[in-house]
Amino acid sequence: MIENIGWSLPLTLVVFFAARRLGGWLKTPLLNPLLVSMAVIIPLLVFSGISYERYFSGSKALNDLLQPAVVALAFPLYEQLHQIRARWKSIIIICLIGSLLAMLTGTTLALLLGATPQIAASVMPKSVTTPIAMAVSGSIGGIPAISAVCVIYVGILGAVTGHSLLNIMRIRTKASRGLAMGTASHALGTARCAELDYQEGAFGSLALVICGIITSLLAPLLFPLIMALAA
Repeated sequence: MIENIGWSLPLTLVVFFAARRLGGWLKTPLLNPLLVSMAVIIPLLVFSGISYERYFSGSKALNDLLQPAVVALAFPLYEQLHQIRARWKSIIIICLIGSLLAMLTGTTLALLLGATPQIAASVMPKSVTTPIAMAVSGSIGGIPAISAVCVIYVGILGAVTGHSLLNIMRIRTKASRGLAMGTASHALGTARCAELDYQEGAFGSLALVICGIITSLLAPLLFPLIMALAA
């Protein structure tokens, strides 16, 4: 058993940056750094007998940087402010429709598959960033921990497959691609956009913020309506 949890922070950093470098060499979104890091570190913790709580305590500094990292996404957003002002009506409509579809499809599918109302409530805020999703989930009777898992899954799925789907659908406009990724796969999708194109990352950041606000406001109203219709 590995006793020195002081290794958890450097281990996380080494695995993450190695995965990022490998993904850059092979040019494939399947080698998403977060996905590869999870695939390496989770089995290591299981086989070494280290609990997640102990591992987390050693790498808590990374978790503390999560919120500043999300705020930092506002910088490219600021630099595209002139384009945002010219298109603000379309942007809000797109984010509104995207947020509603994300909430409706996830919740409805969960109920159709036999999920309890508590699980359905946990799934509903899956397409917004983790802190918002957990707060929304708790407010409508969901389980915040399950919501966090759903958010991570959706984010990785979008980051890995999102641009391929956009290419198949021949969506080339940078603003459209960024808004789609930010709406569907929140911060992870936005980070992938920022890696590929600065302007895409800016519009992804915008969608991330707007969709978070919309979901926070509408989820407490929408979930009881869905449950009433499903009853």
